[in-house]
Amino acid sequence: MDYTAPVKDMRFTLEQIAGLAELSELPGLDHADGDTVAAVLEEAAKFAGGVLAPLNRGGDQQGAKLDNGVVRTAPGFKDAYKQFCEAGWNGMPFAEEYGGGNLPWAVTMAAQEMVQSANLAFSLCPLLTQGAIDAIEAHGTEEQKKLYLPKLVSGEWTATMNLTEPHAGSDVGALKSKAVPVGDGTYKITGSKIFITYGEHDMTENIVHLVLARLPDAPAGTKGISLFIVPKFIPDADGKPGKRNDLRCVSLEHKLGIHASPTAVMSYGDNGECIGWLLGAENQGMRCMFTMMNNARLSVGCQGLAIAERAYQQALAYAEQRKQGRHPGQSADQHVSIIEHADVRRMLILMRSLTEAARGLIYLNAAAIDRAHRLPDEAKRKEWKSLVELLTPLSKAWATDIGCEVASLGVQIHGGMGFIEETGAAQYYRDARILPIYEGTNGIQAIDLVTRKLPLNGGETVKALFGQIGATVAELAKAGEGFAAIHGNLDGALKSLTKASSWMGQQLGGNVNAALSGATPYLRAFASVVGGWLLARQALAAKAEIAGGATDPYFAAKIVSARIFAEQVLTGVDGLCRAATEGSAGLAEVTPELLRA
Repeated sequence: MDYTAPVKDMRFTLEQIAGLAELSELPGLDHADGDTVAAVLEEAAKFAGGVLAPLNRGGDQQGAKLDNGVVRTAPGFKDAYKQFCEAGWNGMPFAEEYGGGNLPWAVTMAAQEMVQSANLAFSLCPLLTQGAIDAIEAHGTEEQKKLYLPKLVSGEWTATMNLTEPHAGSDVGALKSKAVPVGDGTYKITGSKIFITYGEHDMTENIVHLVLARLPDAPAGTKGISLFIVPKFIPDADGKPGKRNDLRCVSLEHKLGIHASPTAVMSYGDNGECIGWLLGAENQGMRCMFTMMNNARLSVGCQGLAIAERAYQQALAYAEQRKQGRHPGQSADQHVSIIEHADVRRMLILMRSLTEAARGLIYLNAAAIDRAHRLPDEAKRKEWKSLVELLTPLSKAWATDIGCEVASLGVQIHGGMGFIEETGAAQYYRDARILPIYEGTNGIQAIDLVTRKLPLNGGETVKALFGQIGATVAELAKAGEGFAAIHGNLDGALKSLTKASSWMGQQLGGNVNAALSGATPYLRAFASVVGGWLLARQALAAKAEIAGGATDPYFAAKIVSARIFAEQVLTGVDGLCRAATEGSAGLAEVTPELLRA
């Protein structure tokens, strides 16, 4: 059940995929040099492994409790959160003027991965605060920034995102929550929201809720939604928590996993006195919320990566110590550790390669955010912003699917003991299952990829990415012995994906339903190719290290990981592309009547 942060792989991925040296040359990031980042990651590893990981099992068993309207977090969480904030982890990527550390998002993601691996339920609280900071910084008034950002960046206050209502689910445009202007710049908020992560807890003195609601006479659907800042305690003239606002936690959801994360049902304005402040412009709530949502989508993708890493570490440790079976030819009284069995090793190296591919994608996405924000040249910033938009649905959907798959493989390696709660393997599987649902289901991410991101900039963003992958394919062709499988399978997968992308683009011109029906396998194929590409780049870098005299077996392992991914994952890309492009006709025949037959 121990957790040791994979700092070596994190640093290698930051260097080879995120381009850490280049990031440290961006305006305002000169302090993010290699030595400083290494020190930050080592400290984060100590905190994650020493403080948060020991609370993971107990938090799952005891959970958060609602007691007379007050939510009590699991034992140890409140003190751990205090330590988390005092060490500055909450404010890593944010501006120094608000008390932040002004570190790259790529480095923040690495530290965030450690926190999430150590204790996924704990990590959800700062994740939502992080998104709210982005939303207020982007859309808030100067007064709102001055009042809320220092408290949120420090972690002194936390924040939530309130979208979902019982009748609406993912159809946010169907929400019924109301906001009525009072006439003094405030609004009376009424309505109910469900699935509100850390909507109520005992770790901070105030909670800032960002609530979607509809103004009187607003247009129907998402075009008529506005976003409001609704604090639990209304700040007084000194910016300190004052009068209690008219909002409450009605209940906590009973969930499959993440038991220590309180998921609240929230009610606003039961007594007609819930006060909110408009964030951004009227009827622009979805635009404002998507600032928060896109931040959260990358962080949730990181959670998928994190839970995969934790599941892999436990499965590896179990496979090394568990003795069962024997090799052919051995006597009946001889037994070997199950890691000696070929199929167990297959599962372990597949877990490892999937996890490393997800890490590459998440860190690349985060580094693209850094460049999109900080590059001096506006045209370059726009290019990187487009790449962020393209990579975000891949990061969120594929990495969370990987979290579930790797956690499932972890249970399989444990055998019957994986199905028993006492080993802890089942918790990772249970905790991971929410991730493909969070922040827009993975089906919604696939639709976003096909309908919005594929045609981005007239298709030039996708074309440029495919060009980079093709350049790596050409480099692999010259890499020599040991790289033939990586080269051949990445080359073939890229060709299949390019063909499928062209087909998808054509369908958007007149047969959108055909494109939508294949969106999910298409996203899987797209992300698999990107993951294989990133592993191939790391394998080439590892080859160079070995050629330079490096003897650390880690570098040989990187090459093997890329090869296994090429052989086990990239070989399936053509099938995924065929499912994406050939399955629409059959799906058209799947009627409700047929399903009930």
